[in-house]
Amino acid sequence: MILHQILHFSSLFRSAVSIHLRRNIGLSAIVFNKAKELDPIQKLFVDKIREYNTKSKQAGGPVDAGPEFQKEVNESLARLQRAYGEGDLTKFPEFKFEEPKFEETPK
Repeated sequence: MILHQILHFSSLFRSAVSIHLRRNIGLSAIVFNKAKELDPIQKLFVDKIREYNTKSKQAGGPVDAGPEFQKEVNESLARLQRAYGEGDLTKFPEFKFEEPKFEETPK
């Protein structure tokens, strides 16, 4: 009986230690990766993303999109409005939830 309790306690202790070590190793790997310099391919990738972001902000939408793209977007929006009704389909809908009214009933 005592041996069984000791073995059970040791297995719980091992699992707790392994979880703790996994978390710490995972966090230290993230900190280590942020601290070191990016390799050239990662740096190129990040630079391209930042470049696209600035071009996108300047253009006010997708970069290098021609009139065909805008025509397709307008057709798609018109088709969706016919199918699903009115409203601005380019914005995320706003949800308003009302609190339910609970009434106490005497027992």
